[in-house]
Amino acid sequence: MRKAIIRFHYFKLIIVSIIVAFLSVLLADSLKKITGFYEDEVFHKVAHTPLLFVFLPTIGITAIYFLRKYLFKGKANKGIKEIYQTIENRRDELPAYKIPSHYFNGFLTVIFGGSTGVEVSTVVATAAIGAAAHNKKTIANIYKTELICAGVAAGVATLFGSPLAGFLFAIEVIAKKLTKTIFISCACSALVAWGFIFLFEHDRLFNFTVTGWNFHAAPYLIMLSIVAGFVSVYFTKTVIFLKDRFGKINNNFIRVNAGAILVGLSIMCFPQLYGDSYSAIPELLNQINHQTFTIGLALLLTALVILKPLVASLTLGAGGDGGVFAPSIVVGAILGMLFAVMLNHFFNTQLIVLNFALVGAAGALSAAIHGPLTSVFLTCSLVTGGFVLFVPIIIACFIAKYSAQLICSYTVYSYKGAYQQKASVVNVGV
Repeated sequence: MRKAIIRFHYFKLIIVSIIVAFLSVLLADSLKKITGFYEDEVFHKVAHTPLLFVFLPTIGITAIYFLRKYLFKGKANKGIKEIYQTIENRRDELPAYKIPSHYFNGFLTVIFGGSTGVEVSTVVATAAIGAAAHNKKTIANIYKTELICAGVAAGVATLFGSPLAGFLFAIEVIAKKLTKTIFISCACSALVAWGFIFLFEHDRLFNFTVTGWNFHAAPYLIMLSIVAGFVSVYFTKTVIFLKDRFGKINNNFIRVNAGAILVGLSIMCFPQLYGDSYSAIPELLNQINHQTFTIGLALLLTALVILKPLVASLTLGAGGDGGVFAPSIVVGAILGMLFAVMLNHFFNTQLIVLNFALVGAAGALSAAIHGPLTSVFLTCSLVTGGFVLFVPIIIACFIAKYSAQLICSYTVYSYKGAYQQKASVVNVGV
């Protein structure tokens, strides 16, 4: 009898996980495509009048402020930290309003230039889908963590076209443990996402092909991994510092507009900082491949490495919805380009710039979220032939993570500072 009950509960878990995954795939895919389309449309229309970049983030973040205040009744968004609270405490729940709240807020943040991505918005919204399924007392109501992870796994898998990355992110970063039931729910979810990707999604995030790597580059890859870990610590500290400072500004008008205008000024000077900045990566790679080294190019790459974490932090501090996912990938990729370009020019090392961009992206993401396995499979899926770099990328991910942990034991997700306790209508998820 007991075995029959257990099998029945497993059957319910599988069925509900598939339903949650299906809904999460639809949410993630629609948010990715709609945001990408309007981000490009707005950027290209405004690019002819750069001064307008100064005001675009203000429009987006102000709209988010009023949505939170009036439509969502001033309820705070705490992002992935709220998922942790829900998992750790039985009484805490992710209310259903988190689904439209993060969906619309993530969309508005990115299309108007907020220098972050929709990844964290997607993670929280899909986790809320899983939580909503858990709240239906008649179906699998004992599997709270499992259903939350099922939603997250499908969402991340769909965003990056990598079921393995979604599966690992849900286990490694969200659940932080592996049980039989968590494995079942995440595996079902990943399979649903794989089916969707196989049928409807074939494009990689970046249209490049990895052809191989040279063993003589290994010492330089290790050096890059260490630097990527330190840059991620800079990002983490910057996010925490600026969110704390912005949280102390009592005037909502000043808080929203001060941060948003600073973001806009940065974008006017460096358009590569607009939105998630994914489109800047192929542009920079093509520029590097088709022109000789110049000091101006090196200074541009250096400025972007420094400014992307800062501008992303300002976006979040002002009230934008997003996190460190996209900025970490972008800043790591640009760091890798800078590293390879400098070594090639001054030491004639003949390093493959694309390879270093991918290793830098993987290392920075791993150090930022403390998720090396997630970062490996996610990065390998960004380009065609990415798994050719599996060995250097997995080494880089662990080196970057532990390098970062030497000087900073927490991430923006796990930081437990005082500012987290302040409920505010401009609280955002990181």
